[in-house]
Amino acid sequence: MTRFFKFEADFVESLHCIPMQVRLKLDTCGIKLKLDQWNRFNQEDRESLIQNPCQSPEEITQYREFLQGLVLERTGESAKDLAVEENPPWMNEAEIPDGVQDKAQQFEMTLTLEQWAKLEPIERFALIKLSRSSHENANFLPALKELNLV
Repeated sequence: MTRFFKFEADFVESLHCIPMQVRLKLDTCGIKLKLDQWNRFNQEDRESLIQNPCQSPEEITQYREFLQGLVLERTGESAKDLAVEENPPWMNEAEIPDGVQDKAQQFEMTLTLEQWAKLEPIERFALIKLSRSSHENANFLPALKELNLV
C-alpha cells in the first residue's frame, strides 16, 4: 500500500527524504539506510522502494536483497544491518509506547488506548518515529492532527 502522510507533503514530489512507508519497510527488513544513501538513488530506485511489498517473509527477504544490491550499486558501500524487532511496538494495539505518550504530553495531550488501537500500523509507526528524541519532532503535532488525535 502506498501512503504518504500530509506532514510529508513538502518532500513527497522530490522524495529527497525517506518517506515513512519506506522507513517502515527498512525496520521490517532490517536495513539501516542513511539519508545520503537514499539521495544517491535515482527516482526510479526510490519509486521501487516505495512500491515493492515488504510484508510476508518472502517479500521481506526480496526487499532486503533488492535494497542491499541497490545500496552497493549506487554508493559502493554495503548497507548496514538493523536489528529487527520480533514484536514491534507499532503492531501492538494494546500498549502506547512511553515515548509517544511523553511527546503527546508535551502538547498537553494524552492518547487513549482506544485511539491507539484504531490507528493503522503505519500510523502508529509514524508516531513512534516522530516521538524519538533523535528526530527533530517538528512533525509530531501535525501528525496528531492529521490522524484526528487532536
